[in-house]
Amino acid sequence: MANARALDKRRKSIKNIRKITRTMELIATARYKKAMDRAAAVTAYTDRLSQIVASLAAAGTEVQHPLLEKRDNPKAARVLVLASNRGLCGGYNASVLRTSMPLIRELQGSIGNIGVDVSGKRGINGLKFRGIEPENTYQQFEDQPAYAEVEKIANMYLEKYIAGEMDRLDVVYTRFVSTSKQIATVQTLLPLGSLSDDTDAESLTGGPSKEYEFLPSAESILEEVVPTSFKAKLFKCFLDSAVSEQVARMIAMKGATESAGDMIKQLSMTYNRARQSQITGEIMEIIGGVEALEG
Repeated sequence: MANARALDKRRKSIKNIRKITRTMELIATARYKKAMDRAAAVTAYTDRLSQIVASLAAAGTEVQHPLLEKRDNPKAARVLVLASNRGLCGGYNASVLRTSMPLIRELQGSIGNIGVDVSGKRGINGLKFRGIEPENTYQQFEDQPAYAEVEKIANMYLEKYIAGEMDRLDVVYTRFVSTSKQIATVQTLLPLGSLSDDTDAESLTGGPSKEYEFLPSAESILEEVVPTSFKAKLFKCFLDSAVSEQVARMIAMKGATESAGDMIKQLSMTYNRARQSQITGEIMEIIGGVEALEG
């Protein structure tokens, strides 16, 4: 039978761990709600931008922009991997890395000139362990990514794409579907060929196509709308990753808290048996001593 004192010490240790995991679960829940509100707002914004481009197409305007045109025979590509700075979030980072590696290997085989950028310490270390050396790394993004920080990255990609230094940009991130479902996804953001192709123009504009008058011109509007749409989509990727990370951590810490509770119950039963056996042994020793004295 295990020592009662050792069992009690272990039980107290697990109780302390349960307090920590429970606290982390509550923190992740609060952060998830805030991140979810921001992601919902950006989703509405990106949808509205898509409606504007769909309106241009529905009005019979020829939609042309360098960011919308697909380039034949791309010579350089870039992959941006969005992971987390911290662990204790289940398989969140592992699923992102599992999705990233086949894409990187495929692009290395088909294009050759591949640059990899990574956000998050776990992603940086994970890719280095797999033999991929990132060119640019970012560690400033947590549960509430700042648009100004994401815009700097977006401007860098736009400059490289327009200058011909990059022909394709893929973002690997975890898309938030629901609290029970988050999917590691690859999304091609450059070229923005699917900007107005997600749904038909009628569904985006809320009805049949209409005639529009654009001032000063449709081209000048596109010069503002298309780059802004790219920045908003990239920002939404960061927000989706933040939401998914907090959900994964919330679920992982909830599972750890429940497991700690089960271990405490099991240890309490074992401790009670050991304590009862110890007390019985002490009583038998006392009875044996009394009988020896009487004899």
